[in-house]
Amino acid sequence: MSINLAYSSLSITTTQLTMILIAVASVFLVFIVIAIIKMYKLKAENKKLMETNAFRDVDDTYKDFTSGHLYGDN
Repeated sequence: MSINLAYSSLSITTTQLTMILIAVASVFLVFIVIAIIKMYKLKAENKKLMETNAFRDVDDTYKDFTSGHLYGDN
């Protein structure tokens, strides 16, 4: 009798399991939505930065270093 009582108190009904799974799925859905929103914000900021002159200035200052004495023909 006590064994049946222990099993019945530890068992989870289908309804309880469904509610737990819905709660977990809801939390992950919120995390996914937050990640998507952050992705679009970062993409917009990256596009805005690429259109400014700051990125182009960095590329213009690049100098070719392969003509140094370490890379030249001897």
